[in-house]
Order: sequence, then C-alpha cells, then structure tokens
Amino acid sequence: MRALSEKTVDTPRAARHRQGQSWLLPSAPNPRAGVRLFCFPYAGGAAHIYRSWQASLPSVVEVCPVQLPGHGQRILEPAFDHLTPLVEAAAEALLPYCDKPFAFFGHSMGALISFELSRLFRRKHDLKPIHLFVSGHRAPQLKDKLERIHDLPDDKFILKLRELEGTPAQVLEQPELMQLLMPILRADFGLCETYEYVEEPPLDSPITAFGGTEDETGEPQLEGWREQTSAEFSLQMFPGGHFFIHTAQRPLLHAVADRFVRTLGAAA
Repeated sequence: MRALSEKTVDTPRAARHRQGQSWLLPSAPNPRAGVRLFCFPYAGGAAHIYRSWQASLPSVVEVCPVQLPGHGQRILEPAFDHLTPLVEAAAEALLPYCDKPFAFFGHSMGALISFELSRLFRRKHDLKPIHLFVSGHRAPQLKDKLERIHDLPDDKFILKLRELEGTPAQVLEQPELMQLLMPILRADFGLCETYEYVEEPPLDSPITAFGGTEDETGEPQLEGWREQTSAEFSLQMFPGGHFFIHTAQRPLLHAVADRFVRTLGAAA
C-alpha cells in the first residue's frame, strides 16, 4: 500500500497541464531546451505546419506548435470565432508550460493571437515572452481595408478562398470536404475580421516582424508593429506572397534562429 504522499493528487495545476496537452502537438522531450517557442497558425491552418521547424532552430529552443480547437486532431471541437475567448482559453491551457522562458511566433491570424496573448499574460500573470515574432499581419492598431468574407454566401466565400491561394485547389474542388472545412474557415476569418484593437501601453518584449514582398500586407503595415514595443524592433521581408513562411521557409527560420542566438547568447 502506497503512502499518502505518493498518491496521485489531481491539483488544479495538474488539471491545467493535461488540458494544455491537447493544445500542443506531441513532441520528443528536449531536456536541453532553455526556451519554448509557441507557434500559432494562420486562418485555416493547423499546428503541423510548424512540425519541421525544430530541426532548423538551435537545440536550446523547443518548438511548441499550438493546435487550436477545431483544427487538426481537434477538428471535432467547435472553433472560436472571436479572438478574446480564444486568447483566454489559450492562456489557461499554456500557462503551465510557461515555467521557463518562452517566445511566440504567429503568422497572419496567429500573429494577432500571439500579440493579444502577450498582452493578457502581462495583465493577468505578470509574464512576458522573451521575443514576439509577428508574420504576415498588419500592426493591430491599423484599420483593416480588406473585404470581409467570413459571412459571404458559400459560393462567393469559396471564390475568395481561391483568390487568397491559401487553400489547395484540390480541397476547394471537393464539396464534401469543403462542407467539413467551411465552418472552421468561416470561424477563423470571422475571428480576424471582428477583432477590435484596444489601446494599451507598448509591450516591453522585443518584436520582430516578417513579411512577403508580394503580399498585400506590405512594409508600411508591418512597420506599424514598432509602436507596440518599448524594446527592440526589427522588420525583415522575404520573397513571396502571403504564404512566404512556406516558400521562403529556410531564410525565415535562419532569421528566427539568429534572433534567438542574439537573445540567448553563446548557449544557443
């Protein structure tokens, strides 16, 4: 018979840890990791887009791809269609994994999520990422001039998805698959299109913004991220359109690794 002290105790922290596991892709333990990099996907994307990143980053960086409800292996869960409740749920789930230095990377919708998550951590937990990487999204204080599409009729919505080139053509041409994916895509676009920026003091985490030279989100919109930090800011552009994180993945990851080397020093 085991002593009382050896029994498994279901503490609130342990429960949060189990909850957080569904938000992260399973990965091999990395005992050398000194910092965790939480990676947030774009609208319609899933955590697996970051699965290969670990091999291209310093060994002291543990890549933690974030799987949002309604995406990937969580496809049966309802997707969030507004940002605030998503960020609150993500903060609760990921907080147990912030027991060591951490950073955020987000592309497009993911940039918005990681930014607001940084602000929530500051307000409620007095925590901050050691670096915030925002990719392919205008600065949050700037007005969105793009057409709202999340509430368009199905045929027009699919046409817009085709124009954005973020959803493979073979997927768009399969009606049954699109019926499954449509609610998720609408929720993601609705999350971004209903977002309302609320002014707060700048973050004191360094921010690096990335963009594609052929993307509608250009340097002026990305440069606006400078206003969101009182620390170091840098901007780097890569060849390609909105999904340059795939077409220019190698130089992008080199830039991310370089930022970590600067931040963590020789240990990286």
